[in-house]
Amino acid sequence: MGLTDSRRWRVLDAIVSVVLLAMLAMMSLAPTAYALETAKCTARPNANSGSDILGGVETRITWEVQSGDDESLSQIALTLPEGTEYSLESARLTVLTGDDLMTRENPEVDFASEGQTVLVNFAEPASAGSYFRLEVYGVEFPVAGGDMQLTGTYTTADGTTHEVSDIPAIPVKVTSPTEQLSSYLEEQPWVQAWNSNKFLRLFLNPPILVSSFPVVFSGFLMALAIVFVAFPLAIPIGLIFSFMRMSKIGILRGIGSLYVNVVRGTPVFLQIYIAFFGLPLAGIQIPPFVLGVIVLALNSAAYQCEIFRAGIQSISKGQFEAARSLGMTGAQTMMFVIIPQTIRRVLPTMTSEFILLYKDTSLLAAVGVMEIVMYAKTIVASTGSITPYIVAALFYLVLTIPLAKLVGNLEERLAGNDVGSSKSAKKKAAREAKKAAREAKRAVNPGIVEEKLEEAPRAIGQADVDEVAVSPERLSSM
Repeated sequence: MGLTDSRRWRVLDAIVSVVLLAMLAMMSLAPTAYALETAKCTARPNANSGSDILGGVETRITWEVQSGDDESLSQIALTLPEGTEYSLESARLTVLTGDDLMTRENPEVDFASEGQTVLVNFAEPASAGSYFRLEVYGVEFPVAGGDMQLTGTYTTADGTTHEVSDIPAIPVKVTSPTEQLSSYLEEQPWVQAWNSNKFLRLFLNPPILVSSFPVVFSGFLMALAIVFVAFPLAIPIGLIFSFMRMSKIGILRGIGSLYVNVVRGTPVFLQIYIAFFGLPLAGIQIPPFVLGVIVLALNSAAYQCEIFRAGIQSISKGQFEAARSLGMTGAQTMMFVIIPQTIRRVLPTMTSEFILLYKDTSLLAAVGVMEIVMYAKTIVASTGSITPYIVAALFYLVLTIPLAKLVGNLEERLAGNDVGSSKSAKKKAAREAKKAAREAKRAVNPGIVEEKLEEAPRAIGQADVDEVAVSPERLSSM
């Protein structure tokens, strides 16, 4: 049996009433919600590069909160992690009010500290719905680093205190010894006096000099890895092209000459750009490190080709003929007779080529390879100081100066061996001449004396004949 319209409406009214009563009951049981929310909680990066926050190095904390439309605050409190040091000398609070939060107010506040807690007390309760920006300077997080969790509370005008539970943690990195030393130097009076000079601060800033070393050292290792792979790879390539340049086959000689002339006739910087930007356009993808090694190896091979060719051609043709007369093949002659002597002669020049190749690794910074100059450039961009480039120069000099000294010693030794050989021959001839003269003096037979005297000049050869006696009168005085 169906319901009449009046009864149907009464049933619907009863259902709606029950639902409304249930909702009111739930609202009365629910806790009161407070609308103060954290909009931002960050620390200023204090590393020499990047956005890292280091422990033990001074930074600044910025905490921004938004109060509810019905909340008028009388106090804000921010608690820092244990072991954190801070200063309230430059603490600052900015308040924005209005519907669009564009009106800036400067309320009278009092900053106080209770252990690790920063207290901001308002002389008069702040306007409801205000936006607060609290800045605390001179903050130093613990050196051990980690996620620094800050906590906060606020007190409304009626004296009720509430917690702020949505403050994000601030990630802090462990401070290295060099960074601690850099921070220590910044506080020293002599460093501050040194940096008061614009030129010294720009080119030789002690804190940046110290903190840049471990960063640039990473690039130094990368540069060494590149050159220690590229240089040995270039040696066999250069040797092969030197054989092609000296070949009697015109095609091989032409290919070798073309390669050497093209590579040596164009800047290595242009070759790097062609490889790093041209190959990707052609669909060839090679990792930057591998591609950098290939480009520098091929460039160095062209110069080593001419070094080897000059060394081989400096060997006397008589050694080729002597080896062939002993039954050695052309390959055996080159491998066991010519190449060993060539290596000895080109060793100083090869060392110089190694130095040039090591310095050429700096050009890879233009294409993003993280070597010495690239790391230094990153620090310069973040600090505005040229000091990291000075550190980069030191890393180049620490390798090039000893190698240049080694080249000089090798050249002197090789030159000394050549000079020493001729001197030894003369000394040997002089000794034999004196020996012949002494034997002639001891001889009884005058004919033997004359024979020995004739042998003395022949033994001397190119030596000074006057060093020995050549007359009986001189013999009698000996």
